[in-house]
Amino acid sequence: MSPPIPCVTIIGDGAMGTLCALMLARRGSNVTLWGRSPEHVARIDRERENQRYLPGHRLPDSIRVVVDPATAFPSPDLVVSAVPCQFMRAVWERLAPHFPPGTPIVSVAKGIEVGTLMRPTDVLRDCAGDGPLACLSGPSIAPEIAREKPASVVVAATEPSLAAMVQQGMSTGYFRIYTSPDLLGVELAGAVKNVIAIAAGICDGLDAGDNAKASLVTRGLVEITRLGAAMGASPDTFRGLAGVGDLITTCVSKIGRNRSAGEWIGRGATADEVIAASPSVVEGIPTTRSVLELAQRHHVDMPIVAAVGSVLFERRRPVDAVEELMTRPLREEGIA
Repeated sequence: MSPPIPCVTIIGDGAMGTLCALMLARRGSNVTLWGRSPEHVARIDRERENQRYLPGHRLPDSIRVVVDPATAFPSPDLVVSAVPCQFMRAVWERLAPHFPPGTPIVSVAKGIEVGTLMRPTDVLRDCAGDGPLACLSGPSIAPEIAREKPASVVVAATEPSLAAMVQQGMSTGYFRIYTSPDLLGVELAGAVKNVIAIAAGICDGLDAGDNAKASLVTRGLVEITRLGAAMGASPDTFRGLAGVGDLITTCVSKIGRNRSAGEWIGRGATADEVIAASPSVVEGIPTTRSVLELAQRHHVDMPIVAAVGSVLFERRRPVDAVEELMTRPLREEGIA
């Protein structure tokens, strides 16, 4: 196995940020984990466990847990940004005065910023300057990986050397990382699959059955690929781990936030009620707005995403949205 990355800072103390800290510390990296809430950071540091987001996994004593931005970057060789997409700008604007310029950053966020329609690495470019940027994405449910259950993901970067650093420095015997040249496609796949996962959860909430979910996931992948191709991404990306791989996991996992949110909505809850009740960010809800805007901008037909949007933001009954999808004009199956 390759040598560890000597010094790494993790920005964000949610499930994925904590997981990255655990994996890197296990590899032998010197890890700093930064969180924005003094109370939460103090509790993690005191208990050496993130009971809120990743319970049951002790943090090695070697992991520094900090809240002061001035202490977040002790000359890191790599920074991992694990802040949910819609909060990235506020967090990174706060951190920017302390960030060492040019330090490479890998994002593990999945979403598209509402309003700007920027992907996570676009937001990082805005806030942190012109250093190398990467995205690590794919089927990666944090509690499973923390228990060292096998998973494979993809990293894409603005510079091949950064993709290689992440691949060599973060891969383990249970966490395999492939590289991809398609940063745009990897980020789009991770964002849009959350919208389809909400639709899959709605199917579960309606007890629509496995056949319905299989149809929805298949046609959802077509919509994701269609948008990605229109924006200049490689269709091959969506047939890989960042696309169909992540989509499968998100649509079937019982602990996936977006699928679970959809299930509550299918059972009668509103989007506002789901957001209020969820202990974690349901990234697919705001991302739906952004994807609808991107589809309109690029003249892409995305009927499943449109149906999700009508349920989330127009209070349409889920059963009516499903009926409309099923009674669209009949035609030849298109897979692109």
